[in-house]
Amino acid sequence: MAQVCVCDDFFTVNEAGELCLLPGRQGLRAVLKFGDPGTHLFRKADYPWLARVRVRVQAAGGGAAGASAGQDLLAAQPGGAGGGYSESLLDVAALGPAETVIVGEGGTAGTATQDGGNGGNSSFGGLVTANGGAGGSAVMSSGSTPICHSGTPGPLAGSGQITSGGGAGGPALRLSGSQGLAGAGGESHLGHGGFQRAYTGVGGTARGYGGGASGGLARDGSSTGGTQGNNGLVMVELYG
Repeated sequence: MAQVCVCDDFFTVNEAGELCLLPGRQGLRAVLKFGDPGTHLFRKADYPWLARVRVRVQAAGGGAAGASAGQDLLAAQPGGAGGGYSESLLDVAALGPAETVIVGEGGTAGTATQDGGNGGNSSFGGLVTANGGAGGSAVMSSGSTPICHSGTPGPLAGSGQITSGGGAGGPALRLSGSQGLAGAGGESHLGHGGFQRAYTGVGGTARGYGGGASGGLARDGSSTGGTQGNNGLVMVELYG
């Protein structure tokens, strides 16, 4: 009669004589991605084999303001800050029956006279949280004299086993009525801020998740709107 040897590092035989995998020995089995801004729900009962989760939380980036300038004048605005990032490896026992998942929405685009909106916070229950980046301000008025404005401070770290605040939005400067530079968008852990402009137009769009928007620049009687920050993201890696 043939015999089968079973490695007890990964398998066990239950009282009914059935061969079963040991909980927590199967490794990564699935990855859930929550990318739409808003509120979602994670239910651990949907995964009866679940042993632990690795949660990665990226908050949203801040939007940036636009700019308006008179004839032979220039205005440029700072960039919005990037969103913060947090992650944790959690045993299934640390999870409630259901955990609320919140994905932050990117900060709204401002106008020539209105600040960019703040990026939304992202979180996995109360266990892992990350703070959204602040929006860039419409601080520079039209002119021709040299001036500079500080960038937008990055958000503080949230909560989790690994936490990081987002990158600061870049400063804006004017050298004359025809030369200047808008602020770049702040970096994030899972994305990049928008590129800075040295010519008329809306600020650069962020890439990836959580990046801040670049500020707008206007000159010679032009006007331009702002740019929206990028949305956040929550990823949940499921280990059996």
